[in-house]
Amino acid sequence: MAPLWVSRFGDFTSKDGEFRAKMYSLDAILSSLRRYFFPDSLTRVELSIRAMGGHLGLSLRLYTTIIQQQLRQAFFFGSDVDTLFHFLPAVLVVALASYMCLEEPLKPQYGGGILINPQFNHGLKGWSRFGLAQIEERVSKGGNRFIVAHSRNQSDDSVSQKLYLYKDRLYTFSAWIQVSEGNVPVNAVFKTATGLTDAGTIIAKAGCWSMIKGGFTVDVSGPAELYFDSKYTKVDIWVDSVSLQPFTKAQWRAHQEESIQKVRKRKARFHALDTDGNSLPGAMLSVKQNKASFPLGCAINSNILNYAAYQNWFASRFAVTVFDNEMKWYSTEKSPGKEDYSVPDAMVAFAKRNGISVRGHTIHWDNPSEQPYWVNALSPDQLKVAAFRRLNSVVSRYAGQLIGWDINNENLHFSFYEDKFGQNATAAFFQRAHQLDPNKIMFMNEFNTIEYKGDSKASPAQYLEKLREIMAYPGNQGPTAIGLEGHFDVPNIPYMRSAIDILASAKLPIWLTEVDAAKDPKQAQYLEEILREGHAHPAVQGIIVWAGWSPGRCNKLCLTDDNFKNLPTGDVVDKLINEWKSSNVVGITDHNGFFEVPLFHGDYDVTITHPSKNTSMIQTMKVTPQSLEEETIYVKVYA
Repeated sequence: MAPLWVSRFGDFTSKDGEFRAKMYSLDAILSSLRRYFFPDSLTRVELSIRAMGGHLGLSLRLYTTIIQQQLRQAFFFGSDVDTLFHFLPAVLVVALASYMCLEEPLKPQYGGGILINPQFNHGLKGWSRFGLAQIEERVSKGGNRFIVAHSRNQSDDSVSQKLYLYKDRLYTFSAWIQVSEGNVPVNAVFKTATGLTDAGTIIAKAGCWSMIKGGFTVDVSGPAELYFDSKYTKVDIWVDSVSLQPFTKAQWRAHQEESIQKVRKRKARFHALDTDGNSLPGAMLSVKQNKASFPLGCAINSNILNYAAYQNWFASRFAVTVFDNEMKWYSTEKSPGKEDYSVPDAMVAFAKRNGISVRGHTIHWDNPSEQPYWVNALSPDQLKVAAFRRLNSVVSRYAGQLIGWDINNENLHFSFYEDKFGQNATAAFFQRAHQLDPNKIMFMNEFNTIEYKGDSKASPAQYLEKLREIMAYPGNQGPTAIGLEGHFDVPNIPYMRSAIDILASAKLPIWLTEVDAAKDPKQAQYLEEILREGHAHPAVQGIIVWAGWSPGRCNKLCLTDDNFKNLPTGDVVDKLINEWKSSNVVGITDHNGFFEVPLFHGDYDVTITHPSKNTSMIQTMKVTPQSLEEETIYVKVYA
């Protein structure tokens, strides 16, 4: 099966599993990279690209594309350029790790970070056995050294290293894993004084190396021990290129801000001119943002139709929404054959009047407890007819009006439709939805993929595997996206980042679709941490908070009280809305008539005045994400 990212590039064709690509010159690649690196470092880039391309047998064009998209994520790690180049191959392979298995592992990120002997170049120094496993060093035909845990009887019989962890640090973890036979899940675990902390999971394979990537924090400082775990005790676990890198909270926040500057903003260079086309030094420019491009929204429910104060509070803040339950099957067809769309129709109309985009949630739901009561009496054949009648009805009714659809909610955790009429049920739903609303994005929407690293049903690897199956089904080549619900308890931000990194390898839009956090005294803090991490990640293209308002009650997350006065969580959202747009910018053009400023993506009014003029002129402009060819947007303004 073709990796997802291959199918997204027009230069690629597939024949009998062999991928061929149009070759591009190295000079073109290095030119594309110049805005990421210092010129004197480009030699090392060239060596890395050539080594990786030759090692995997892939074209330089593919690596150009991957580098262009993924190096923004590399800056998340806040490294200086030397460190960045040290782990450059691992950065590239983050884009490939979910799809490819390598003959030899790549070097560890951050040189291994705080771990001793991460590449096993010094035998078993720093490492010991965990449990009753036997461990030994081995050397591949290519001369690579690695460690093997064999003769395993318990799931945690493996290799380990002891270290010290700090509670005020955020840890990123990675390692390369192989097993002696089959394809089996392997976990990385840290044993601490307070219990066990999972750092990440991978489906390891025999015959090649796969990258496990994760992250975590600990509750208390103290000694810890890293080991690997797999319930498949008959397999030997091979380990190499292990890395554990700590960051302070200040460093983590700085990385987020650096990423925002790169992926959410763009430099605008204004050139003030008079009506004859002459430059105007000393002209005053006022730049006002009218609309932000990044979609930050909140869920609503039918109460929005009955409370004017709710309407005003909501419409003054949010650009996108989703309905709690009003568009679900059990709401629109409470009795068989008796459809009633009056409530969602009115909610869609409200959104349109206020310029608010709507996500369609949800066509179907794979949870057996979330079906209309009457479907349980249907035979499989009758259910199939009813299910596709529902799909045809709701998608046809709102086709072209919504920005996308959740197709079969939570189909990793549940399998109601698969159990009834086959494993391709979800894929068939996607196929029909693409036919009915071909230009809209179809989402696979799931929980616990970024929230909780211990849920093996919905791990990033499992998510991508299911998504590959869906997209390989005939007719499913239309717009597709990754929906991550984001129902957090206490957020594990390092794991959230690593999970999104892995999912981003699919090169599909990622949305956080139903974000909330534990009902806790620190709820506002948790919500802010989640929203900041999502907004800063280059792959995330929209966020919706799951906080529909209901009078007199608050389920898990509420932003306002019954008088529409913000709660602390609402203050967090307002703060970020204001922070993530450019405040009114005023500047004076230089002696050549130029003024330059970084601006958030979005729509702007630009007002220009000059001491020699008695009038001012207003122009509109749009700041879009930068292209590789044009980092700065150039704007001519006339006075």
